[in-house]
Amino acid sequence: MAFQPDTATVVAARAGDPAAVDRLVAGYLPLVYTIVGRALDGHADVDDVVQDTMLRVLRNLGDLREPEAFRSWLVAITVRQVRERYRVRRAAPDTLLPDDVRDPGADFTDLAITRLELAGQRRETAEATRWLDEENRELLSLWWLEASGELTRDEIVAATEVTRQHAAVRIQRMKGQLETARVVVRALAAGPRCPDLALVTAEWDGRPGALWRKRIARHTRDCRQCSPAWSGLVAAERLLAGMALVPLPHALSGGALSAFSGAQAGSHAAHAVSGKTLAAKIALKGGVGIGRRVATAMLATGTVAGGGAAVVVYTNADKPVANAAVVSTAAPTPRLSPPGSPTPRATSVPPPPSPSPSKRRTKAPAAPVPATATSAKKGVGTWQFDGIKGALDDVGAGWYYNWSPDNNSMPGPADVEFVPMIWGKANVTDATLATAKREGDVLLGFNEPDMGGQANMSVADALAAWPRLQATGLRLGSPAVAYGGDTAGGWLDRFMKGAKQQGLRVDFITLHWYGSDFGPAAVGQFLGYVDAVHARYGLPVWVTEYGLMNFTGSPKYPTGAQEAAFIRGTTAGLEKRAFVERYAWFGLPAVGDSVDFGLYRDASSPTEAGKAYRAAG
Repeated sequence: MAFQPDTATVVAARAGDPAAVDRLVAGYLPLVYTIVGRALDGHADVDDVVQDTMLRVLRNLGDLREPEAFRSWLVAITVRQVRERYRVRRAAPDTLLPDDVRDPGADFTDLAITRLELAGQRRETAEATRWLDEENRELLSLWWLEASGELTRDEIVAATEVTRQHAAVRIQRMKGQLETARVVVRALAAGPRCPDLALVTAEWDGRPGALWRKRIARHTRDCRQCSPAWSGLVAAERLLAGMALVPLPHALSGGALSAFSGAQAGSHAAHAVSGKTLAAKIALKGGVGIGRRVATAMLATGTVAGGGAAVVVYTNADKPVANAAVVSTAAPTPRLSPPGSPTPRATSVPPPPSPSPSKRRTKAPAAPVPATATSAKKGVGTWQFDGIKGALDDVGAGWYYNWSPDNNSMPGPADVEFVPMIWGKANVTDATLATAKREGDVLLGFNEPDMGGQANMSVADALAAWPRLQATGLRLGSPAVAYGGDTAGGWLDRFMKGAKQQGLRVDFITLHWYGSDFGPAAVGQFLGYVDAVHARYGLPVWVTEYGLMNFTGSPKYPTGAQEAAFIRGTTAGLEKRAFVERYAWFGLPAVGDSVDFGLYRDASSPTEAGKAYRAAG
């Protein structure tokens, strides 16, 4: 593990000791740079996000109540700054530097390969990170540091704000995508190039992305020349030892670490910081027992075009500093993101982020607006309507499905996973299964086989067809029964017993649930059913349809307030249950026949239920 300052240094820095601040920044800047660089895939924003993170850390250091938890707190803030930059890039892409005019010398992956002297499968692994989805790149940046001994699993859990079990599931999925990306890198680098792969990639613009990762990986599975790329892959964990922290680039390592030294309590000191620097000043408030001692200091991690800046630092042990000044020869780099947004899709400007209430105290915003909460668990079932892509992005879904083997007619945002389904017996064909296999890593089984008008399959028919679904090699969810999943002798119970007897694989249980009680008791009824099903089979659970509907009485649907209260209670319960891997509201559109229970009227107009679901997770 790289050297990092001890708790005593954190305490001293929190008290306003400029020398301790200097050591703290020097010790932890490489960690922040490495997380941000890998998570943002070497985007030109990396330096900006690093500087914003360190500014935020220093600005709020006085509020840190547990100095021994500094690193965990720092990592959580870093992750939230990365997510904020994702949000800004999605919201205002035209204001950001296009990928094709980035400085190749600043590319993080190239820097990592060069500075860590990577070769062979280590180099392949580094290059493969370019092909990961945003969420998986963020997670990889943390897991890479865990595998190399720089972070602990508990720190990853705190930073990602999920349970330990959920973090393990997400890491496993990320590692699967990384392995696929490594194969893609191998296939593209192979010589001589496979002629069939050349045809597949004829229209590719050379930029790594999810769609081309899937297309190239699909080709490698079926191609005799390319399929050996899947062989001999050394486990990523074994490759990461000794290649954790990437040395800082000059822009971050030159004047960045010298601006804090030399200030003495009770005296005035001035320092000129030359070269590339951010013209900003940070007020570090002392903790309990420090009295009125305040130190102002300069964090020099940014870039001011055209030259240097003179930084004047004042400290005074007797009174707050009122005369600190910064004189710059150029305007500071403008901020592209509002300060303090704690989630990737926040719609307001809340106070600075914190990993947990026990470590930080924050003030509520004056006029709170429910934020869009992105959760890997949270998803939706959807059918075609105007604005589907925008609604999927706005609601904060981590995944979606459409009861079909592909999403060709309704593609979602790049960072929202599509999960294919084999709907019924007639869909168990070579063509449909091949289509589903191309779409992802998970496959949902039959849709309500216990219902006439839906898949309407006998247990025997489902068991007979199941080996063909299993042969895709995808992670496989059980048939989604309409009711009675916890009932001994019910459809699902007989299917699961038959699968066990025949040695068939079922990786998780898939459920549907609808309640006709629109009162407060509905939350407990739903969660009790989910718990009972899990207790019966001992497998992870996906709830792929759920909602409030009275199919036989009146009123048929709840009020908006009742639906919103139900959503808040159930999503909170589902997020807390480690065995619940995913859940999906039925459904996303609130148009036509679904206006009474759907979530969105168009791309940006949520119903009352939609607002509650958007804030969930």
